[in-house]
Amino acid sequence: MVVHRRKKITKRRGTRTYGCGSHKKKRGGGSRGGRGKAGRKKHKKSWVIRYQPDYFGKKGFKITPKAQKETKAITLRDIDVLALKLNKTEINLSELGYDKVLSTGELTQPLTIMAKKFVEKAKQKIESAGGKAIENV
Repeated sequence: MVVHRRKKITKRRGTRTYGCGSHKKKRGGGSRGGRGKAGRKKHKKSWVIRYQPDYFGKKGFKITPKAQKETKAITLRDIDVLALKLNKTEINLSELGYDKVLSTGELTQPLTIMAKKFVEKAKQKIESAGGKAIENV
């Protein structure tokens, strides 16, 4: 059997203040520090910290990294060591994952080097060692 309960409003009918004390305590939002969630950043901050811990702080999208590709560079000194290890006189740096040739170091052997970019001084050093600097895109 279902239990029938009277609604609160009908229970309080005829009691003048409906269980709220004096009328001025019920009137307006001033008696409770504003209506609803007003004052969440001021006088109701402790309530927010307890019941809504994610209210403060950053939310939303992350800033995406720049679309610009980072160039991977290699020096002439490293190329010379690489050529001795691989026993090659012709090196394609694009296949090895390098984009740019820097001029640090010297070449001990004439090499044909293919890369996307060369520093001007690196080109001069390669040609003075008797090699070739070929730019491929």
